[in-house]
Order: sequence, then C-alpha cells, then structure tokens
Amino acid sequence: MLKEGTAAPEIEAELGDGTHFALSDYRGKSNVVLYFYPKDFTPGCTREACSFRDNSADLEQLDAVVVGVSGDTAESHESFSAKHELSFPLIPDPEKKIIKQYEAIGFLGLTTARITYVIDKEGIIRRAIRHDLAIGRHLEDTVAALRSIQGVGAS
Repeated sequence: MLKEGTAAPEIEAELGDGTHFALSDYRGKSNVVLYFYPKDFTPGCTREACSFRDNSADLEQLDAVVVGVSGDTAESHESFSAKHELSFPLIPDPEKKIIKQYEAIGFLGLTTARITYVIDKEGIIRRAIRHDLAIGRHLEDTVAALRSIQGVGAS
C-alpha cells in the first residue's frame, strides 16, 4: 500500500465508453476517492460499489469524486456499471499496471486488494484504507478522511 502523505502516481486510462481518464484532470478541482476492488459482480464488490453510489451526494458535498479500479475488462465494467447504475467511472486494468503502481496486489498476486486511497486536490494521498473483509468500513473511513481534509468534524 502506498504511504499517506505521498504524491499519488498519475493515472491515464481509457474507460469502457471510450472516454479518457486522467487523475491530473482533478488536480485543484476535486478530492479523489480511488478505490481498488477484486472483481465485478461478486457480492462484496457489488456491495462496496453500491455503497459509494448510494452515498455519492454526501461525497460530492465533500468535494470528492469516486473512481473504481479492478483487473476486469472494459466490457465487464460497462455491464457491471449499467446493472448497478453506478454514477462514477470504473477503470479497466486487466494487465494490472495501475494495480501494481498503487500496490494493490491481493492474495498471492492473483487478485486485487480492497484498498481505497483518498487523494486531496493537490494530488497527495491523505488516507490509505485497506479492509479486505470489513467492506462497509471503506465508506465510513473515506467520509472521515474527506471531512478531515475539509476541516469538518468526523462525526
């Protein structure tokens, strides 16, 4: 896992809908919740994605955008996103370049670890969260980190 207080590595990727994603596009504009997850359509990953979706208004009020990354294909992401009406982009990383760059390699290098990075508007990792099994804590810890960045109490 990358260390808190360090610069987030740049990400550039093509999304399933053909649009281009660059982490640097958010610099100076929005905090970024960059979350890594093992696999589309699995129960835990679905629960996590839907949790971010269901709380998107709260995250937007904290000047944050959500971006998901897994080793799934663009086609899988498009289907997963459509089925669950996700309001945020999912970056396909079947070659695991971004996953490795962000040290989100999971069990025996075969999976993607469930890690969430909260990146501030200057591109600094303010919080690195890993809960492989306590999936619901990602949202709670993410909101607390964003409130800390905003200078708002964590309650």
